[in-house]
Amino acid sequence: MNDILHESQFTPLENDRKALGDSIRGRLIHSLGKDPRIATERDWLHAVALAVRERMLERWIFTRRSYQAASAKRVYYLSMEFLIGRSLVNAMLNLGIYDAAREALAEFGVDLAEIAEVEPDAALGNGGLGRLAACILDSLATQCLPGIGYGIRYEFGMFAQEIRDGVQIEHPDSWLRYGNPWELPRPEGLHPVRFYGNLITHYRPNGEAQHFWEDGETVMAMPYDLPIPGYGPGNVNNLRLWAAKATRDFELDYFNEGDYIGAVEQKNVSENISRVLYPNDASQAGRELRLKQEYFFVSASLQDILSRHREDGHPLTSLHDHAAIQLNDTHPAIAVAELMRLLVDENDLPWEQAWSITVRTFAYTNHTLMPEALETWPVALMARVLPRHMQIIYDINHRFLNDVRHRFPGEHELLRRVSLIDEDHGRRVRMAHLAVVGSHHTNGVAALHSELLRNTLFSDFSRIMPERFINVTNGVTPRLWLHQANPGLGDLICRHIGEGWIRDLDQLASFAPLADDTDARAEFRAVKLANKRRLAQYVADKTGVAVDPAALFDVQIKRIHEYKRQLLKLLHVITLYNRIRDGQADDCVPRAVLFAGKAAPAYVMAKRIIRLINDVADVVNNDPLVGDRLKCVFVPNYGVSSATLIIPAADLSEQISTAGTEASGTGNMKLALNGALTIGTLDGANVEIRDEVGEDNIFIFGLRTEEVESLRRNGYDPQSHYRENPELARCLDMIASDFFAPDDPHRHRPIVDSLLHEDRYLLLADYAAYIEAQGEIDRLYRSPEEWTRKAMLNTARMGRFSIDRTVKEYASRIWGIEPRCAGRTRGVS
Repeated sequence: MNDILHESQFTPLENDRKALGDSIRGRLIHSLGKDPRIATERDWLHAVALAVRERMLERWIFTRRSYQAASAKRVYYLSMEFLIGRSLVNAMLNLGIYDAAREALAEFGVDLAEIAEVEPDAALGNGGLGRLAACILDSLATQCLPGIGYGIRYEFGMFAQEIRDGVQIEHPDSWLRYGNPWELPRPEGLHPVRFYGNLITHYRPNGEAQHFWEDGETVMAMPYDLPIPGYGPGNVNNLRLWAAKATRDFELDYFNEGDYIGAVEQKNVSENISRVLYPNDASQAGRELRLKQEYFFVSASLQDILSRHREDGHPLTSLHDHAAIQLNDTHPAIAVAELMRLLVDENDLPWEQAWSITVRTFAYTNHTLMPEALETWPVALMARVLPRHMQIIYDINHRFLNDVRHRFPGEHELLRRVSLIDEDHGRRVRMAHLAVVGSHHTNGVAALHSELLRNTLFSDFSRIMPERFINVTNGVTPRLWLHQANPGLGDLICRHIGEGWIRDLDQLASFAPLADDTDARAEFRAVKLANKRRLAQYVADKTGVAVDPAALFDVQIKRIHEYKRQLLKLLHVITLYNRIRDGQADDCVPRAVLFAGKAAPAYVMAKRIIRLINDVADVVNNDPLVGDRLKCVFVPNYGVSSATLIIPAADLSEQISTAGTEASGTGNMKLALNGALTIGTLDGANVEIRDEVGEDNIFIFGLRTEEVESLRRNGYDPQSHYRENPELARCLDMIASDFFAPDDPHRHRPIVDSLLHEDRYLLLADYAAYIEAQGEIDRLYRSPEEWTRKAMLNTARMGRFSIDRTVKEYASRIWGIEPRCAGRTRGVS
């Protein structure tokens, strides 16, 4: 069959306004069936998206061909989250067609900026885990590295957050309501995924056991592909998302019995697996659905990987030579047992050979230092839902513990600690242990995090297999988080040092000398002010609160969690409020304190924190004695799109988690990259940010990790800080009283009780140091030239925190993959 696609046919007019305009018009009329005279903004959005997608698909095909021709080793990135945000502007900027599209649409009387706002964020994630995964996909494509992302096509995101009377209200995030023009459904690529059922064991003549997993329920996994374009001459890689579909046989059983309603009900039960991001696991049903969801996408992905491996003509015994599978946190850890099942049960490989392949194929990224955040599953639940996998996990554990027993004789406590089964808390499968044992590398995501993994959380494993533990510090993509999100600053940098930094963030170092240039500082301040005005309008539209763009924009934007210490920031707000009312705030600059983030639906304390923030804001923002000197705002429904507004406008970045709790953080990197100064503890990547930007250009406060551990070991009395610090005591007394909740005087008492009787994350211990550091910030902000100089140095010294550096380290140290460019792109030979 003749190939109708040739490399020479890459359209040479990708950046041509007329060609792009014709394509948009054609898609509007011929693909959507819409009259341009009455087309809505959403119609135009979908037409432009289809036209842009059209310009990616040939490049996508040639990317895949180039990988196949080179027999290139690929990385397969397994993640429960891919928080990619909106795709339209990002794709156009990466393809170099943004200006052409804007001009073409203008001729139709359509504003590109307005239709871009209609696109919903892809609700495929919740927080930093998903944003990191999205950045990694962008970098793989930009650097022409062979890679595919695998996840779930959630019909609904975690939830859309509304704040009503100060309370978080959760609404379904139905981001697919109007379809997704970027995705390509692949019904021919279905894979079956089984749950429940029975195990049958047969024995071969040589006595070797054969295991068969029978009966149970089967759900079909249907793939949807999203092209991921790299920047400039990069490749177009793939994100494959799985949707659950009921099997035909499953439905026909009910129809044949005349139970049509039952057929529909069972279909819905099957398809619930991919219905919503992170079902509420407060109930038994929710926990079971969560486990099924994790196994569903892992099984489908591994079947797909093995199928592609065979199609490329390789034997299964060489899987590790052609595939690197990265587990993004513990959610996909069941993949270790699933690959063993596929190799041993489905393909008759001997156990030892299968285990060798499995370990050499997998690598594991850990994202948390808190033992309680490491996923575990009750043995009884695992055995009922995935009986064969429970058996395989027992076998893995038996062999692993035998090896440890021989290498460390007599150390019975060591065996108990490293076992894949936790016998002390109701018999639970430790998924992080499974991931560590089943992978050739385990990496932390910041230097401090990786050190603590080796020395605390996984210290026993580090002793047993020290060569498997390494560090790969996180990064962020400059394409989205500066070039796209902050075009004013991006243009300023380009005018002074060129465009090379977009692909090589180390080139930002050339921007540093401009921090000493008066005119450049003025330009930088003008960009920041424009961003703050834009954000102020957004805040007013969303909350009704007017914030002064001239004020210091002090932001804490992250998931609401006790260890991230939004409460410590709020104590500072109350302290400022009291000082203003007492006439003791002459040294304090006007501030607009912005909180944003979601609380997990079942996380009661996090929801209480949101309520308290809003109650405090209601008092502060409406006190005539305070006026514009202090504003406190909770910005609802935080996500990628709102982050692209908040981050470029921020003056101060709050990174104040208790030392030793935050794995890395990426928000800290994005904010510093956009010229926000950081106030933070020496936690996560804050340590490395301090080392890069310089101690004079960051505000570090509070207990160090070793001091936190010492305080906890030796007995911590939070009430001593209450007794010894009158300002702190006053703040806590106000919270505990009816001051911020006159309609419900005891509403916030549980928060104060928690702080005074436990204070697990040492807010009260760090309060005084935090308030002192905030005083230094006030003094610096009164000197705009010096503040701007430090802000510019933060931007200029963030080259290390590019996701491209991160991915290069993964590629060389863990995955063993090399660049393979698809050839001619963007009409350039």
